[in-house]
Amino acid sequence: MNALPITPIAETADSVTLSRADFEALAELVTDAQDLADVDAVKARLAAGETEVFPFEVAERILDGDHPVTVFREHRGFTSRGLAEAAGVSQSYLSEIENARKPGSLDTMARIANALKVPLDLLVRT
Repeated sequence: MNALPITPIAETADSVTLSRADFEALAELVTDAQDLADVDAVKARLAAGETEVFPFEVAERILDGDHPVTVFREHRGFTSRGLAEAAGVSQSYLSEIENARKPGSLDTMARIANALKVPLDLLVRT
């Protein structure tokens, strides 16, 4: 590891005074280390099958305003009828949710999330 050329301005037994530039360089290193730890944690969860990644198109459609239930339903290859059956809801109710005419109860959304094998929070529109 390369040492940073940090020069303390003043030192006591309990403190060290640094220039703003040295402090910001150290803070950036801490942030980078945290980011790398987060990446390692996600890689471990992926390897253990605890999470998955989705294609960019899935995120893009949701960001463009498509309902997350519709996006994940199509991504998973479900028809609306197939998802309604898998989630134990009526096809008309699922349609109302996908078309934002009804928000869907917590129980219903949890069943849809379970059928789609996605976390419930991915189906919540913000």
